[in-house]
Amino acid sequence: MEKNVVKPLKILDKEKNTPMYTLEFSRESISWAERRGFKIHEVVDFPMTGTSDLFYYAFRKNHKGVTHDMTDTILADIGGWNAEGLLKRLMALYDAGMDSLNEAGGEEKNPKYALEL
Repeated sequence: MEKNVVKPLKILDKEKNTPMYTLEFSRESISWAERRGFKIHEVVDFPMTGTSDLFYYAFRKNHKGVTHDMTDTILADIGGWNAEGLLKRLMALYDAGMDSLNEAGGEEKNPKYALEL
């Protein structure tokens, strides 16, 4: 199976043109979001709150101290949920993070367990 590689989304300091935040997902950050009731399929049905939540959860992997209020402010500053390409990239990053579930028992490892169906 080919790994879904998606470059992280970077938020830059506009004056210095330097990265301030790097957004991406990991198994831990997706699990953390889901334990709080996040459902990726609801982003399409509820784009305003869904995008806000997805944007917030994308900070979890690299910037755990950033609050939801802070990410909402950043989101508004970059153009809101309708910012060009934002939702598509966030969804792709989430999907790439989900691919990490398949890495646990890959062929290159010598797994302790086997599955028989």
